[in-house]
Amino acid sequence: MSTKKQTPLYDWHAGHGANIVEFGDYLMPVWYGSAKDEHLVVVNRAGLFDTSHMAAVRVLGPGAFDLLQWCFSRNLLACVGKENAPLTPGRCVYGVFLDEHGHAIDDSIVYKIADEEYLAVVNAGMGGVIAAHLEAQKGARDVRLVDLTDQLGKIDIQGPASVRIMQKVLKAPDAVFASMPYFSFKGHFDPSSAFAAGAQLADGTPLLLSRSGYTGEVGFEIFVERRHNVRVWELLLEAGRDVGVMACGLAARDSLRTGAVLPLSHQDIGHWPFIRNPWPFALPFDAAHAGFTKAFLGSAALEQASDADYTLTFVGHDLRKIDAHQATVRDAEGRPIGTVLTCATDMAIGRHDGRIYSVATPNPPAGLAIKGLSAGFVKVKRNLPVGAVVELNDGKRSIRVTIEADVRPDRTARKALKNFL
Repeated sequence: MSTKKQTPLYDWHAGHGANIVEFGDYLMPVWYGSAKDEHLVVVNRAGLFDTSHMAAVRVLGPGAFDLLQWCFSRNLLACVGKENAPLTPGRCVYGVFLDEHGHAIDDSIVYKIADEEYLAVVNAGMGGVIAAHLEAQKGARDVRLVDLTDQLGKIDIQGPASVRIMQKVLKAPDAVFASMPYFSFKGHFDPSSAFAAGAQLADGTPLLLSRSGYTGEVGFEIFVERRHNVRVWELLLEAGRDVGVMACGLAARDSLRTGAVLPLSHQDIGHWPFIRNPWPFALPFDAAHAGFTKAFLGSAALEQASDADYTLTFVGHDLRKIDAHQATVRDAEGRPIGTVLTCATDMAIGRHDGRIYSVATPNPPAGLAIKGLSAGFVKVKRNLPVGAVVELNDGKRSIRVTIEADVRPDRTARKALKNFL
């Protein structure tokens, strides 16, 4: 008998033909019918993801800011938007929790709900780990930590049609969507919170509605009390029926995040220095990129990591991929220079005359064929320029890929919500 956990939606997944796999501590749907269709529906319309396996930690009290400013990689006084404004209530920010060696314990989105109330959303199975880490670092600070593992319901709705779907189910959607830029949120999942009225379903169910996600496409992360999880899931599916919304599994989530150049914690980031990677925005670099704007746990180690490996993004030339867990990277002379971290296939992109296009690219060139391209991340001993060609070999298959600065163009995550209404 399996000892793996189940989210509140497990019975729904099993009853709707999902292929269930073990993921972390949980039994989760990897796909329902076609991972390709689920990937494409998010780019073209909208997809629904069960993310209740994710964990969250409430950080409460007068010392909450100071503790996060020390333990979280972002400078909370200068992290919002192009202006690097302070994190204020209603805004959230992506970053990492590092150890003293500058290695990633986990990545996280930190929400500022009020001056003495923050929420750190972390990966499955990491709620207790991050809560214990913060507890060990808090010292004399007046902070209370609450691990919400398996206490919340969480659903992600992602894709261009997600805005219209949410418009159907929200109470006062115009007010909710007003002044809601990327990485902002409204409401609260706790009905007793003073902020619970900020976002509600039409029937009054409170939710924390975050304009964020893990796909690169416009969408929302929805937090509700666990008892509402199944009902909200079915409500969203019904509201999106006319636009072709689909339930999506972990396979599409993985390929979409890869195409959006987003890391998977404990695979693309982990027990090596969090530096020289495609995610410099997660560190508080100064304007010259020569140092940090604050001291934080792990910063001294990163400043001294002169021999750290380079994590680079690649895109293949067709949809073939290799087994990243078994693969090495070889240079043009066939010499091994590193390992493969992620290799997935973004089914929404193709190459034409040396350039990458998406199914969402406006005015595509004649003759463009979108059949999908492999993409992912490698960790190598020396930096390679964009355009460099390397070979990935897993012992069974070898593919040639190109180092790129980006993967799927014309992503929608940052576009104003008015474009989708």
